[in-house]
Amino acid sequence: MRDRTVELPAAIERVVVIDDGFVEGILYRFGMQDRVVGLGGAWIKDYTYTFETTDGTTYEYKNGMNPVRYLIPELADLPVLVETGTAINYETLASLDPDVIILREGAWAFSAGSDEHLKKTITTIESLDIPLVILVGPPFQESPTIDHISEEIRLVGEVFSREGDAGTLASYLDDQVKEIRKRTADIPDDEKPRMMQLGLSPRARQGGGAGMAWGGDTIESYFIEEIANAKNAYEGTGAFVVISTEQILALDPDVIVLPTAQGYHPASELYTAPYYQNLQELTAVKNHRVYALPWTPYNWAKRLEYPIEAMVIAKAAYPDRFADVQVHEWVLEFYQTVYGVDEATAKELRSAQWLDWTVEAGF
Repeated sequence: MRDRTVELPAAIERVVVIDDGFVEGILYRFGMQDRVVGLGGAWIKDYTYTFETTDGTTYEYKNGMNPVRYLIPELADLPVLVETGTAINYETLASLDPDVIILREGAWAFSAGSDEHLKKTITTIESLDIPLVILVGPPFQESPTIDHISEEIRLVGEVFSREGDAGTLASYLDDQVKEIRKRTADIPDDEKPRMMQLGLSPRARQGGGAGMAWGGDTIESYFIEEIANAKNAYEGTGAFVVISTEQILALDPDVIVLPTAQGYHPASELYTAPYYQNLQELTAVKNHRVYALPWTPYNWAKRLEYPIEAMVIAKAAYPDRFADVQVHEWVLEFYQTVYGVDEATAKELRSAQWLDWTVEAGF
């Protein structure tokens, strides 16, 4: 995806993947997950999250992880090339003797920082005489969009001679987003709800803020405005923008969705935690229109589950238009179709992404 020609061996048995689970998820679908011998960053983790309400009740969420971590637990035992920052351990890379390296620009596992650094990385890897295939995720594209994810999937399919399966997967994901857009396409501008992705980050609170916002130039805003066809209540620019209680109250969004870039946060935390009591006058809080996105740690460049995020946001914005879609059931079909798992495993994936609230809420 950088307009380079790459020669690959006819048989690919050993793969190093420098991304955050996107390629690994595709390889799981292909039944080739055992060919991964090294990872870019230490994104393979499971999580526990705890918070306490004003009445002293403690809530604990355990074993949270992205689907790939659940489906391929052995990934946690693989060598990691980027321990901190952007520096790849080339000695470790060479020792893995991969047939091919797949690097996804924009992934947390490889935050290149600059195009110059990326070019240097490419040159160094090629000096090791290892074929390098480059994908370009949403953060590294000219403007935030999911439009090229299908191209990424098809390219991985080409590398592993699974073009047909890759095309089927890409088309399925595209169709889920097309259906959302179809349902929300004709909404007049004055009827669009004002939504906000609000990051309930302890780091923001420690810095004197109440949360984090994402502006119109981010992929988070793209999901609200370009997929769900709602309005981003935060009209600024930039990602991870710390905003104060006063700013949030002034914005007063109709709907709030809680992203997980800074840790998991259920809607009940915003409703009941003592440190958010000063936000109880928000319209979204009073009307109980706060929704948690699936737990997707290290998901800056988006994985195969991005239609789940889109569906939660769209139904949160327009519950009437998605009244026939029960997300807690829809997501099971999604996992089964994308990963080829049975219903029992799909339910376990739903729990791993901490989406059981959709069952409890009938969402």
